[in-house]
Amino acid sequence: MISLVHVGKMRVNDQVLERLERVIETLQENNVKMGQMLAVHDEKLDKQDRIDAVLFEKVESLHREVNRQSAEIKAGCERDIRLVDNRLRMMEKKMWSIFGALSIISFIVSPVGQRIIGTTLTSSPTASMIVAE
Repeated sequence: MISLVHVGKMRVNDQVLERLERVIETLQENNVKMGQMLAVHDEKLDKQDRIDAVLFEKVESLHREVNRQSAEIKAGCERDIRLVDNRLRMMEKKMWSIFGALSIISFIVSPVGQRIIGTTLTSSPTASMIVAE
């Protein structure tokens, strides 16, 4: 015969085993849910990595385009500066030519210039000596 103490211990053992089985089942369910959450999280991270790669490529592409356009703008500005510089040099040459011509005309029209030009343009009577024989 089985004693009452022995029967009581069996019930307690059965209850403990039953509780342990429920805890194990709960842990297994939580483990499965955690695995699913990790898989979803991992998939989101992979997707974000792909998005980041596309964004970085777009930023790099935009950077290259900006550098190319700034080089074109720089070249255009340098060309325009050279053209303006050439025009200024040409205008400066014309200005100095006009200044020189005005200086010469002013000198010719001045009283001093009139005296110099008058003496060179008019012939002075040459004194001739007639020798009588």
